[in-house]
Amino acid sequence: MPTDLGIVMDNRPGTLAEIGEALGRAGINVEGMCGFVAEGKGVGHILVADPTAARQALDGLCEVGEEREVLVLEVDDRPGALGGIARKLSDAGVNVEVAYLGTGTRLVLAVSDIEKARAAL
Repeated sequence: MPTDLGIVMDNRPGTLAEIGEALGRAGINVEGMCGFVAEGKGVGHILVADPTAARQALDGLCEVGEEREVLVLEVDDRPGALGGIARKLSDAGVNVEVAYLGTGTRLVLAVSDIEKARAAL
């Protein structure tokens, strides 16, 4: 099951390298990610197949917060692709709470109701 982990880390040079190296040593492939700075901290989301192993690998390096199953969709790399997907979810009453791109042309979506989202798409 594709799983998104929310992480909070120090905003300093080398933090992302340490996180990536720790995951690599543990054999965890990062299949997608996004990150930004908010209130002086690095905030991110990583897509992994084994959230338990990823949590263990990240212990002491960053705060691992919410863990949630996400939709991972193959999407066409063309104008309007995101709008079409988002409209179907909106029409089904599903709120998109986190969105980012995974490896290749895969769209990762954390949504308010994953079953309604699956049915809509």
